[in-house]
Amino acid sequence: MTIRQPIVTVMGHVDHGKTTILDAIRGSYVAAGESGGITQGIGATEVPIDRVVRLCEKIVKNPNFTVPGLLFIDTPGHHAFVSMRARGSALSDLAVVVIDVREGIMPQTTESLRLLKRYKTPFVIAANKIDLIEGWRSKSYEPFVTLVKEQREEVATRLDEALYSIIGDLSTLGFSAERYDRITDFTKNVAIVPLSAKSRDGIPDLLLVLVGLAQRYLEGRLDTEDGPAAGTVLEVKEEKGFGTTADTIIYSGTLKTGDRVAFGTKGGIMATRVRGIFKTRPLHETKDPKERFAPFNSVSAAAGVKLLLQDTEGIAAGSPLHAYRKDSSEVEETILKESSVTVEFDETGILVKTDALGSLEALLMEAREKGVRIEEGQVGPVTRRDVVDRSSKNEELEKVIMAFNVPILPEANEALLSSDVKVISGDVIYTLIDNYQKWQEQKVQEKMQKKRKEIVFPCKLLLMPNHTFRISKPAIVGTRILAGTLVQGISLINHEGREVGRVRSIRVGEQTRTEAKAGEEVAVAIEGPTVGRQISEGDVLYADIPESHARSIQREELNFDEGQIFEELLAIRRKQDPFWGR
Repeated sequence: MTIRQPIVTVMGHVDHGKTTILDAIRGSYVAAGESGGITQGIGATEVPIDRVVRLCEKIVKNPNFTVPGLLFIDTPGHHAFVSMRARGSALSDLAVVVIDVREGIMPQTTESLRLLKRYKTPFVIAANKIDLIEGWRSKSYEPFVTLVKEQREEVATRLDEALYSIIGDLSTLGFSAERYDRITDFTKNVAIVPLSAKSRDGIPDLLLVLVGLAQRYLEGRLDTEDGPAAGTVLEVKEEKGFGTTADTIIYSGTLKTGDRVAFGTKGGIMATRVRGIFKTRPLHETKDPKERFAPFNSVSAAAGVKLLLQDTEGIAAGSPLHAYRKDSSEVEETILKESSVTVEFDETGILVKTDALGSLEALLMEAREKGVRIEEGQVGPVTRRDVVDRSSKNEELEKVIMAFNVPILPEANEALLSSDVKVISGDVIYTLIDNYQKWQEQKVQEKMQKKRKEIVFPCKLLLMPNHTFRISKPAIVGTRILAGTLVQGISLINHEGREVGRVRSIRVGEQTRTEAKAGEEVAVAIEGPTVGRQISEGDVLYADIPESHARSIQREELNFDEGQIFEELLAIRRKQDPFWGR
């Protein structure tokens, strides 16, 4: 039994400095080569323990490190985190959430924190860009704990104010956090490490905290046996000089060239052989090495590798990989479990398309908490068939495709032009769900407004004392709307169920209105009655709802006051007919 290096996922909002922090750890400049400085793919970096020891020597002398190093996963957003899963659990041992100390928590930060909380993954906050604090004096690779003592008092105060703002925002999200050097119990507080990826201040502190957390709290989780490998595919892509390759994280066991491996695919389980294993040297990244990938005969967990396989058909991000030496039936059973979604679908609802199985599972769990009904979920782009299938639904609110971080294929776009299907796209799960709920609420309101124009809804009004402007033909009386909405043209009844007249017009001063809402006082012209005979000041009247309308009104369509009026109206009508409105 040996100890593997922990898998550390670097997460956070775009442009907050995830890759630049890894550049500082590696001593490289990958971020400068990215398009716009933004990570375009998923990369893995091995940081051997001797690198950690060298960078941390000013903080701790003769450290007793037992882990062999750290395996960092750099991600665009949080996609690698949700892709790396096994039986519904995250494979990341630790995470670093990068936050710009000036901007604080942003949408993708919140997304990352929600995922970490859901999967119970320990994490550290890297409060980046402290070099931009006014007056801050940097010193390359200097530990924060020594550097902060060299700052002027007002500069240290500015930093603390920025950190307290982040701490407050974390508290609203359910996390207790503090600057790492002020924490006595790391099980109760999230550690915040102030640093600058650009000037490389505080990088030693981050590494020390990560290794310390791994050794103290991940005992047993990092044990690995020298058996057949298990891993997760992060990305399948064309690599110049190789062809189609699978960037993979090996989290358990040993993988050898020539091994038979089984993958989970959309169509089931696929078996193939490993033709080649390629890996960069430590402190280089798999997606952007300074030198070409070097071939290896075998690799042991934990490792980020590029695999050349005999067949890659159907392999996608998040596909589980298991090597086997003899019979494949045992690993096939494991793969089926890992490839299954642990959240059940609803009988009715919308369609969800995501970039990886882990994304689908995370979205389903978030949707379940928000009360969003999902009938079907798949990994892959939005296709023409998806649009056709959704357009056949009878309910408008089910004619929706929620697309998380996946493209809409050209033929699907063509089909959308002639359909009433709605596609809601995004790359932040909780924002995507919020946007769907806003759209859903808008559609419900539009449907309700249309229905309220077609049928009569409950309304209760008071004919105000000393506010009769005309006795009859039509009677004009000052009226207070007690509940519901008074609409021009409806008939009115009294508390005995007798019809007293029809609303001819509604006025406020010189302005003519078509309706008046609860709480308003308006002048109402009522055709039919005479004040003092059929109606009197002080009378309470109700909108006369036809029986067919009453049957079509759903209780959830009424607010509290309308619901009470509806019950009053039913009681009035059922004195004459016990089955009225049933």
